[in-house]
Amino acid sequence: MNRKLMVHVRSAAFIALLLVIWHVAAKSQKTQLLPGPLAVAGGIAELAQHGLLLKYVVASLFRVTWGFTAAAVLAIPFGLALGWYRRLELGLNPLIQILRPISPLAWIPISILWFGLGDMAAIFLIFLASFLPLTVTAMNAVAGIPSVYINAGRNFGLTPSQLVRRVLYPAVISQLIVGLRITLGIAWLVVVAAEMIAVNSGLGFLIVDARNAGNRYDLVVAGMVLIGLIGLFLDIGMRSLERVKSLQWHYSEE
Repeated sequence: MNRKLMVHVRSAAFIALLLVIWHVAAKSQKTQLLPGPLAVAGGIAELAQHGLLLKYVVASLFRVTWGFTAAAVLAIPFGLALGWYRRLELGLNPLIQILRPISPLAWIPISILWFGLGDMAAIFLIFLASFLPLTVTAMNAVAGIPSVYINAGRNFGLTPSQLVRRVLYPAVISQLIVGLRITLGIAWLVVVAAEMIAVNSGLGFLIVDARNAGNRYDLVVAGMVLIGLIGLFLDIGMRSLERVKSLQWHYSEE
């Protein structure tokens, strides 16, 4: 049995052990507040039977896709420009550092005021949660490029566009992928929180609605499990980019 297969077997065994512990803990409690894994599986099956499972998952993924994509398209070039042009960074970096610690959830009242209750409010919150982290990642990636590579490119007569394509891009791409992966996790967290307040669909809404509609804790935990599983698949998808040969560019300090 090869090493990779052994890792998967151990992971599956550990998950099975956790499910057994969860089942025993649920059965041993005096008041049935915590549903067991079988009840949660039944809740997921009930959602699928009523057509709500696909509806809520698609709604959450739709908001994350638009908010995260818009942030990536705007934040990465903006951050690269800040890192490339020192004066621009000196002028705007203080503002970025002031806004960055503000939780995206603090913008919920403003987002509802501007966009009302609906998809746009949630997408706006996801955009805010993703924009600044990606900007800082891109800015720091450019700042970390050894000056010797930039000077060498200029000495060889590279035009600005060639310098960006042959020096800047290979130097920052690996850090940008890591930043995208981390930021996507943040975006997924924010959409769930936003759906608890600003919209009437999605997995976050499912949790709140199940709690208010007769204390359906099996559906509450089902929503939590679905959030975790989808977050895992999103992370696996982003990690797969690291194995794309055309994106495995970096500079060695040796």
